[in-house]
Amino acid sequence: MELRDVEIFLTLAEELHFGRTAGRLHVSAARISQSVKKTERRIGAPLFERTSRVVRLTPIGEQLRSDLRSGYRQIMRGIDAASAAALGASGALTLGTMGPLSITISDMLDLFRARHPGAEVRHREIQPPAPLDLLRSGEVDVAMLWRPVREPDLSVGPVVHTSGVLLMVSAEHPYAGMDSICLEDLGDHCAQVAPTSIPSYMEAGLAPHHTPSGRPIPRGPRVATWQEALSTVSSGQAVAVVMADIPPYYAWPSLAFVPIRDAPPCEWVLVWRTTDETPMIRALAQAARDIAIRNG
Repeated sequence: MELRDVEIFLTLAEELHFGRTAGRLHVSAARISQSVKKTERRIGAPLFERTSRVVRLTPIGEQLRSDLRSGYRQIMRGIDAASAAALGASGALTLGTMGPLSITISDMLDLFRARHPGAEVRHREIQPPAPLDLLRSGEVDVAMLWRPVREPDLSVGPVVHTSGVLLMVSAEHPYAGMDSICLEDLGDHCAQVAPTSIPSYMEAGLAPHHTPSGRPIPRGPRVATWQEALSTVSSGQAVAVVMADIPPYYAWPSLAFVPIRDAPPCEWVLVWRTTDETPMIRALAQAARDIAIRNG
């Protein structure tokens, strides 16, 4: 098997969706299908069960994934290490994060710096209401953003942090004294702050537009910065869905944080401009993968 076919097989085995696999690898769905058929001919057996609704691995596909995964990672680590050596592992890499999130990836950054002592990591703050702006303007090389990110010009790397989800409300809000709420409760007393620059699907990934029963969740005042969001919520004009890492750093007496017990966890990934990918960016992403493996 060619290395590209191995990559396609392993990515499809993870995504179990031809369209998402094509988007992630920046190729057409037809290219994915051709590669899978080629690999199946070589193996001599189907690797995936495909219907109009679902894609799943066959037992032989499961075995092949298990056998190939560690070897592929080792090959890519070797390629990244060689690329970094060719680069001289020097220069500056600008990383964009939100609020206290840079603290959550200290292990990844420590490993990256240990491997590449000549590299300098610079930090920029990304405003949650406009998460893609600094990346698109070129002011950051890599951004730490919540999933999903489905932009044709951007590459999405590994998950580097997972956080719970809370509702940030004013201390006078009806929910302020509650132990927890559910997503359905967001349809009541919950006009969400409205970001100024964010894809709708990405906003909904953190702050849904509808409750599970389909009721609309209203939007409140527009905000352009995190400080504006804090002030808008603390004054009682709106609420905001936030990550569970936030409360220790913003313990304002006018704010309260309420767990959303049925909200899925928020996954944070590295994102960069596909056309500007460099060996240093790949080395940072590899450090993230290795930390994830180390932490199990």
